[in-house]
Amino acid sequence: MKLLALDTATEACSAAIWIDGVVLERYELAPRRHAALILPMLESVLAEAGLRIAQLDAIAVGCGPGAFTGLRIAISIAQGIAFAADLPVAPISTLAALALGAAREVGGSRIATALDARMGEVYWGAYHATGGTVALVGEERCCPPTAITAPPNNWFGVGSGWLAYAEALSQHCTVSAWQGNCYPRAGDVARLAAEPTRRSAWVIAEQALPVYLRNQVASRPTVRMR
Repeated sequence: MKLLALDTATEACSAAIWIDGVVLERYELAPRRHAALILPMLESVLAEAGLRIAQLDAIAVGCGPGAFTGLRIAISIAQGIAFAADLPVAPISTLAALALGAAREVGGSRIATALDARMGEVYWGAYHATGGTVALVGEERCCPPTAITAPPNNWFGVGSGWLAYAEALSQHCTVSAWQGNCYPRAGDVARLAAEPTRRSAWVIAEQALPVYLRNQVASRPTVRMR
């Protein structure tokens, strides 16, 4: 299977190709430069892999939660490529991709993800990691750091929310350690999208929608690229 993946939901910008378990990736921490960087990144990984869009099986995209503008960019590009090539889209949680990358790097099995959502809130999700994948415990939420929940146990905290609200989060989630400068990567979006159990969640292009978690946001984009 061959997947093209992208993620621009946070300060990080990345693109990746999955080819039967092998991942090629471009990644840069570049706030406010996603629109300029992401298309060249996608072209670069395709060129390295020696692939054309028509040879892909799907487009995987980090669908949120995350920064509103970043999600608009990612979803618009994923929709555009998918429309033009008649490919399905695999929407993948930004928090799940963050948890998978953290579990691989630190070797932990309980990952507590928190992204700074501004306005005194975090995007929150607790994940169990096993066998090279992650499973959500409870639900993803946008809430004040004092309102997060996690089952009793030692967790490893990751994400910008821990940089901003470590003290408050630690009062409601027991952590052995945390790492704030940790961001989701397109390679992990692709790894999750490629799992056989997730393929039932692949959708047609117009059904690939951003996940904001907040109730009040601006209208979502629907962009067709030709």
